Amino acid sequence: MFDTMTVTKAASGVLGAFLVLLLAKWAAEGIYQTGTHGAASYVVETETDAPATDEPEMSFEEMLASADIGKGAKVFKKCQACHKIEPGANATGPSLFGVVGRQVASIGDFGYSSSMSEHGGAWTPEELDHFLTKPSDAVPGTAMSFAGLKKQADRVNVIAYLDSLDN
Repeated sequence: MFDTMTVTKAASGVLGAFLVLLLAKWAAEGIYQTGTHGAASYVVETETDAPATDEPEMSFEEMLASADIGKGAKVFKKCQACHKIEPGANATGPSLFGVVGRQVASIGDFGYSSSMSEHGGAWTPEELDHFLTKPSDAVPGTAMSFAGLKKQADRVNVIAYLDSLDN
């Protein structure tokens, strides 16, 4: 069946490969040492209590006053899949023409979710900022599945853009 020479060649191949692997491991450990050799030669001091940026905090009103309508139009492209900005043009979501200052769930020919209808109030810039941060947290049970806008600058720019539409 097997002769001695074939078995010897197969065993030599396996053991030779194992020997090469061990030698390569030994050489790599010598070249790339992973152990430490005592204390660090230098330490970088950092302050964990320092603010992330040196920019002064701006109030919401100041941010709204300095908002960029052009940037808001660009960010609004995320909303265009469900909302239209033409008066009375509803889509998956209600028309956002004149939304700033309008009563919540006030468009008669749009079917709002019960949680949105019960929410009440008006879409003030502050309320829109809160809602656009994460709609499902602002109005639990809303049918709006949008995750929200994380950056306040984006939210403020979108609010300024929406406010500029009905002027």
